[in-house]
Amino acid sequence: MSFRKVVRQSKFRHVFGQPVKNDQCYEDIRVSRVTWDSTFCAVNPKFLAVIVEASGGGAFLVLPLSKTGRIDKAYPTVCGHTGPVLDIDWCPHNDEVIASGSEDCTVMVWQIPENGLASPLTEPVVVLEGHTKRVGIVTWHPTARNVLLSAGCDNVVLIWNVGTAEELYRLDGLHPDLIYNVSWNRNGSLFCSACKDKSVRIIDPRRGTLVAERERAHEGARPMRAIFLADGKVFTTGFSRMSERQLALWDPENLEEPMALQELDSSNGALLPFYDPDTSVVYVCGKGDSSIRYFEITDEPPYIHFLNTFTSKEPQRGMGSMPKRGLEVSKCEIARFYKLHERKCEPIVMTVPRKSDLFQDDLYPDTAGPEAALEAEEWVSGRDANPILISLREAYVPSKQRDLKVSRRNVLSDGRPAVAPSSARLGASTSAVATHATAPSGGLAGAGEAGKLEEVMQELRALRALVKEQGERIGRLEEQLGRVENGDA
Repeated sequence: MSFRKVVRQSKFRHVFGQPVKNDQCYEDIRVSRVTWDSTFCAVNPKFLAVIVEASGGGAFLVLPLSKTGRIDKAYPTVCGHTGPVLDIDWCPHNDEVIASGSEDCTVMVWQIPENGLASPLTEPVVVLEGHTKRVGIVTWHPTARNVLLSAGCDNVVLIWNVGTAEELYRLDGLHPDLIYNVSWNRNGSLFCSACKDKSVRIIDPRRGTLVAERERAHEGARPMRAIFLADGKVFTTGFSRMSERQLALWDPENLEEPMALQELDSSNGALLPFYDPDTSVVYVCGKGDSSIRYFEITDEPPYIHFLNTFTSKEPQRGMGSMPKRGLEVSKCEIARFYKLHERKCEPIVMTVPRKSDLFQDDLYPDTAGPEAALEAEEWVSGRDANPILISLREAYVPSKQRDLKVSRRNVLSDGRPAVAPSSARLGASTSAVATHATAPSGGLAGAGEAGKLEEVMQELRALRALVKEQGERIGRLEEQLGRVENGDA
């Protein structure tokens, strides 16, 4: 009896990778030579950021996506660190805010002008000091505004409220060795980490407790990575005892054995996973490789399904991944990577070929938008929320209005130093003023509190004056923006 081989059906089986033309690359970029397993690159729908070589400190380039071609050596950089920059991450809730971690033991948060840098940026919006050794990991909370996680070579994880420059949580007894990476889960209630002691840990940051741990997740001594998937499972990359590169899928409810384990090859570059929660596709890029492999994660065995490999000639120094809302939906683009060469950044477009020009609902389910689901204070109080989703059906319409709205609501967007912790209570005091002001005045006077009423009214008048002043400032800025867009300035 003969058996016919059945090929598993998947709409992502024919994902087609294509590098862009040379004139759409970013040339003459001196990519950092620091020996650190970072991606060295971060991208969002407005800007590309690349960590570069810098004398006398650390720096990274921030380029508007449209500024392709040769980048002048004198092009301004973000250069406030006194040691090499090791990691950068764009804020998911404001496309003009980026965080950086450095060998100088600090984390800095920067506000990038809407049209990019016209001069070197040396003054961060806020400096976060709490680590005693170099900071190699920075990653924003996926749903809470202004919450940032940093991890350093002091084996400490710190969680910050950037809007008040407060250290919210210090987790300093959970990792006995160097932390390779940290990944939040979908709603930011937990994070997982990969450590040099070969353990993968799942941690509740607000309680400071270890939820689950798997020792020797990968037997090899080379760096591992661990990321949360949308359904709560954990995907890891690492090395076997024989130095073969591996992928594994874990159920946090039972970490005794992996749900799936695959060996790839015997190359020695650390594998960097990039995950798309909308399609359940994981893209795996090896440092020093010249290929990107991609896999679909499903609920049925063998769980990890190989899809295809994109191969090019040049090895990659690092890699950045565009958020879903920055892709060209009209071209059926489901992922875009920014591959770092020795002196260049090359976008690589992943598409699913379709004959129809209509919007492809099956390729583009609603995805995480730029609006935060929670404020930092709400998250600290114990609330959790999934990302606020947006439709990509109108994604090819410029998202200028959305970015402007988000940046206005963000405390970082006015470019001034971060407010003191006391100003976090401004909203509460404002609402209290409004409550008092709308209460019947006779009741207050009858209680002998006329003086308190006058004090409240003075505060209300001061707030109104402040609001008026800010409204006029916003009007002037919008007028300037209009002139710039019309080419009058």
